[in-house]
Amino acid sequence: MPTESRAPVSRRKLGIFGIAALIAALTLVVSGIRAREDSSVQLREWTDDQAIPSVALIYADPGVLTATLDLPGRLEAYNRAPIFARVNGYLKNWSADIGARVKAGDVIAEIDAPDLDQQLLQARADLANQQASAKLSEVTLARRRTLIASNFVSMQEIDERTADLSNKNAAVNSSQANVERLEALSGYKKITVPFDGIVTARTTDVGALINAGGGSGPPMFVVSDIKKLRVYVNVPQSYVPAVKVGAKAVISVPEYPTRTFDATVEASSQAVDVNSGTTQMQLGLDNSAGELMPGGFANVRLNLQRDGVPLHIPASALVFDQKGLRVATVTADNRILFKPVTIARDLGRDIELSGGISLEDRIINSPPDGIVDGDQVRVVSTKGRPATVSAKQGEKG
Repeated sequence: MPTESRAPVSRRKLGIFGIAALIAALTLVVSGIRAREDSSVQLREWTDDQAIPSVALIYADPGVLTATLDLPGRLEAYNRAPIFARVNGYLKNWSADIGARVKAGDVIAEIDAPDLDQQLLQARADLANQQASAKLSEVTLARRRTLIASNFVSMQEIDERTADLSNKNAAVNSSQANVERLEALSGYKKITVPFDGIVTARTTDVGALINAGGGSGPPMFVVSDIKKLRVYVNVPQSYVPAVKVGAKAVISVPEYPTRTFDATVEASSQAVDVNSGTTQMQLGLDNSAGELMPGGFANVRLNLQRDGVPLHIPASALVFDQKGLRVATVTADNRILFKPVTIARDLGRDIELSGGISLEDRIINSPPDGIVDGDQVRVVSTKGRPATVSAKQGEKG
């Protein structure tokens, strides 16, 4: 009896076990298929993610990195006079060599001009002859007028004598002017100094043939006033508005490597040289001690006065291609948007921009190759933050 009652129970358990095993097998198969599908999806997502470039973002920094501009300049005497001869002749003597300090009116050379001397003698003789003729004409006219009452001479003759006297007086005046002209030229036989200064050049010597005028050779002497110097510097067009008349500058020269000299911007040419794209500016530099030499090279550090605050970015953020100079920005939905920019100053690792971007633009620090407008990117890091965000956080804090 007991044996007959256990058989149905064992078959029931066996059926339950078989069903459980079947369910377990189905579950294993389904989970395997699902795991494989999940792995495939993950692989696909990973592959898609790898196709999206990862970028690091920065914000443009406001502020002036350097408030000065270094440019090469040239020192020139504040007053410089090349001295040429006004008369032809031979140099008789000279008394001032290069480096000599001279004063206004000093005679530094004398020219022997025999041709001019003879012309002056001839002019004086012609003047004496004209004066004698005019005197004779005047006396003759006076005598003829005394005979008018006796009708010995006619009014026609009186008029002719009067006209002749006028012609003789005009000839006298002409001869007198010629004599004065030659006397003035004769005064130029002595070479005088126009202002206090230093003789910076002498290109003649005793016995040298002297030709009048400045087109036939170098000047005989060059006199320079170096108590004050002019410093000429060519400023790039984009910086001209930031260099105001009256702005201060610092001058350094190779002969004094440990010293600097103060200068002031005095004038601007107010024109741009089409060849160099620069504007020439003049600075005044006190040189009362005579330490600096005209014609020398100088490094000019100008103080810039800006109306607004420029933006600067790393040089690695720039992209230069067939479309020009641009930066790659990232929109709110993480897509590429290129913007053209204009460089104000290239400072090496940093670039100062004069326009093209704003404080809120998210800029790619090192744009990957091949990206175009609209491409999706993944942002991995962001450096800095917009000024507006900083201001809001400051107000909340």
